[in-house]
Amino acid sequence: MAVGKEASGEIVKARTDKREYRRIVLPNSLQVLLISDPDTDKCAASMDVRVGSFCDPDGLEGLAHFLEHMLFYASEKYPLEDSYSKYITEHGGSTNAFTATEHTNYYFDVNADCFEEALDRFAQFFIKPLMSADATTREIKAVDSENQKNLLSDAWRMSQLQRHLSLESHPYHKFSTGNWDTLEVRPKAKGLDTRHELIKFYEENYSANLMHLVVYAKENLDKIQGLVEENFKDIKNTDHSCSRFSGQPCTSEHLQILVKVVPIKEGHRLRIVWPVTPELLHYKEGPCGYLGHLIGHEGEGSLFYILKTLGWATSLSAGEGEWSLEFSFFKVAIDLTDAGQEHMQDIIGLLFKYIGLLRQSGVCKWIFDELAAICETKFHYQDKIRPIDYAVDITTNMQIYPPKDWLVGSSLPSNFSPSIIQTVLDELSSSNVRIFWESKKFENQTDMVEPWYGTAYSIEKISCSMIQEWMLSSPNGDLHLPSPNVFIPTDLSIKNVHEEVKYPTLLRKSPYSTLWYKPDTVFLTPKAYVKIDFICPHASDSPEAEVLSDIFTELLMDYLNEYAYYARVAGLYYGISHTDSGFQVTLVGYNHKLRILLETVVEKIANFKVKPDRFSVIKEMVTKEYQNLKFQQPYQQAMYYCSLILQDRTWPWMEELEILPHVEADDLAKFVPLMLSRAFLECYVAGNIEHSEAESMILHIENVLFEDSKPICQPLFPSQHLTNRIVKLEKGINYFYPAEGHNPSDENSALVHYIQVHRDDLVLNVKLQLFALIAKQPAFHQLRSVEQLGYITFLMQRNDFGIRGIQFIIQSTAKGPAQIDLRVEAFLKMFESKLYEMTNDDFKNNVNALIDMKLEKYKNLREESGFYWREISVGTRKFDRRESEVAALKQLTQQELIDFFNENIRVGAPQKKSLSVRVFGNLHSSKYTADKNEPAQPCSIRIDDIYSFRRSRPLYGSFKGTFGHVKL
Repeated sequence: MAVGKEASGEIVKARTDKREYRRIVLPNSLQVLLISDPDTDKCAASMDVRVGSFCDPDGLEGLAHFLEHMLFYASEKYPLEDSYSKYITEHGGSTNAFTATEHTNYYFDVNADCFEEALDRFAQFFIKPLMSADATTREIKAVDSENQKNLLSDAWRMSQLQRHLSLESHPYHKFSTGNWDTLEVRPKAKGLDTRHELIKFYEENYSANLMHLVVYAKENLDKIQGLVEENFKDIKNTDHSCSRFSGQPCTSEHLQILVKVVPIKEGHRLRIVWPVTPELLHYKEGPCGYLGHLIGHEGEGSLFYILKTLGWATSLSAGEGEWSLEFSFFKVAIDLTDAGQEHMQDIIGLLFKYIGLLRQSGVCKWIFDELAAICETKFHYQDKIRPIDYAVDITTNMQIYPPKDWLVGSSLPSNFSPSIIQTVLDELSSSNVRIFWESKKFENQTDMVEPWYGTAYSIEKISCSMIQEWMLSSPNGDLHLPSPNVFIPTDLSIKNVHEEVKYPTLLRKSPYSTLWYKPDTVFLTPKAYVKIDFICPHASDSPEAEVLSDIFTELLMDYLNEYAYYARVAGLYYGISHTDSGFQVTLVGYNHKLRILLETVVEKIANFKVKPDRFSVIKEMVTKEYQNLKFQQPYQQAMYYCSLILQDRTWPWMEELEILPHVEADDLAKFVPLMLSRAFLECYVAGNIEHSEAESMILHIENVLFEDSKPICQPLFPSQHLTNRIVKLEKGINYFYPAEGHNPSDENSALVHYIQVHRDDLVLNVKLQLFALIAKQPAFHQLRSVEQLGYITFLMQRNDFGIRGIQFIIQSTAKGPAQIDLRVEAFLKMFESKLYEMTNDDFKNNVNALIDMKLEKYKNLREESGFYWREISVGTRKFDRRESEVAALKQLTQQELIDFFNENIRVGAPQKKSLSVRVFGNLHSSKYTADKNEPAQPCSIRIDDIYSFRRSRPLYGSFKGTFGHVKL
């Protein structure tokens, strides 16, 4: 039955939202929101079940998470293992799930023409899943591998430590992920059968009355309703009551504590945490949003501004962290400098001083009104996002908000209530606080270990009087409330574009720049996208130059922060980032005040001066970032080595780290004028901006940088235009590069098995893409689900500046990288026969799925601009790429795909060019020595020195060969 229609105003939606919504409740009490979007290319569904890790039975930690894994395997109606994921993938879709504390969410998307069958397959999870004994044992290994991946992650370690230091009787205290020990070893020791417990848990907890479903489709609401009623009517309703976890997880024993923690990564951090009233109870008043906005502010007079001025902090964030219906935590996280690490007491004192200032100032209506206005504009002019993400967001909201606010959630604070905000502010007291202080300086100074992740820590009690003393002794910074936000847009009108513009056009070219321009004729939002690529040859001609360029961009962001932070709050994003060829300025958001911000950024570049005190802070921050690269996941290290081997003129981070200690402020002061002395700007302006405005913006930048009597920049010489060149691997050769993992504590090993295929070519592109589409799910199923090599198992395409290929990425504790490499080859041999056995109908279905994926419309300006910017920055400029590749796909035959596979990908193919990057964790360190010393097999070449190898190989031609010489 339908119980609400958006037309009646029951469900609040954005003014610009043209989709139709309907709430229905099935006879089995399943609550559903139907969304009709005739413009969508992808359909999606999300089911949220009000059962999470808090419901795990004692002694079976991770059971809810394990069940989430198991439901994907098979069902009574579709018994073939993994057939659900296979169907979704082969029809252009994706699928995933996650387990939270109080709910579990399952979701998928798929090409619109295949939605009905996909939805039926999805529904069977909740009707009659099959959980075979064999799959159960295998998937426990996958859960264990997922946990192994997290063991050396500071985020996971800190989250579990905060849980550990809470009431043992409260479910917040639990270990939620599960591992081999909790799901296999311990249950077996107690005589428990995990599969039996799994089925029992499912049957007891998975009841229709605890489920909320979103279905996002192309058809009208009546058609979608019929589909939902047919597919989901058989979910059992056992009237299982919703689990409530009352009471606070932290008692007096767990408050007023200072916890010193040894992290994995370099750096120091303070996390200040208070148990508070959940904002959910007062989401229209938004107390945590209000307080987070002020405590986390970065403008002049803010806590962060004072800490930054003192040289003690590099970042600060504040707001509600973990929450539930019953309890919540307000958190402030501060990244400290080395100097800040020595002033912890002063920093805590200043934080409490700022909280005191908020109490003294009272709750300000103008601040609440400003925030409410920003939130309202954001909601009503929100970009469309992927249907799958939208569906997940809404199902999560459905569990906790009344139906009228399912789309809004807590994003529209509208009731000004000083007393409610004051209540939460009063909870941010010294008697209610938990302080977690992380630093490697605490090594050998701790006396306790968290049991699940092995985090070393110690606890000290702190009193209100101690914090009072810290407040009194802390510096007298000029703390004050923020100023009114001048960046809030007031002109949200849409510019008139007289003609439909399908692709970007080269609007202007000069010796200094090119300007590509595309007005928005699709999304009709008051937003713009501006990208300015500063091509500076001196920025990347040595490891020293790379390091100095890095510090330069970080300093620029640092100098802009107090002023431009207001823009970010008001919905105007800006970023300055270091690139391979210089640096890049990006602005995305409301167009009304965008030019003011852009001109400020350009002025900061033109008048850049090195402030020695800020230089030393940024240098320290950059140094730690480089040092922490050794703590990357092994598969990330393997991907890094792969890029280093393939990409010409790139410098290793190890050399850059070596240089950093010797870099001084004076070096940067000399370097920046040299870097900027020769430059070329590649510009892209899109969105709600007229072409005359776009030209005027770029003219202004040219006037400031190039046209002065003493110009900061001069145009590049023709010989200086930069190219991106990629190493051409030799046909018929398997290259491999063995390396030890940088972190000796990490047991995981990793493999990147890369097959290089061709330089960008429409016909070859679609053959590669079709192969990747067809092989992706079988690879995942065989290597991850059947062989259980590791939780991280991907087959994906790779595109290095227009040089195309595919790569298998696998991280594992089960096997060493060389053995995994053999399993990849075994998979390719097995896949070869499947390719030959494919029916003509299957081939056509895959082609059509890929065509549908290519013709999928952009959902927002950022997505569209990202595509066109990649074409511009790589130099391919095939703005009609999708349409051209669809045309090529329609001509493709099955035999041509088989021939392509046989020539480029098949094991032993004469034209095959492959590179295996093998990173060895400590479990397989002995195999590293063997890999390093064993004579290479025939047609295999071991790379011993990356730079000698790069110098010895020819390079592909760059698409940027004509860079800067574009014909109008």
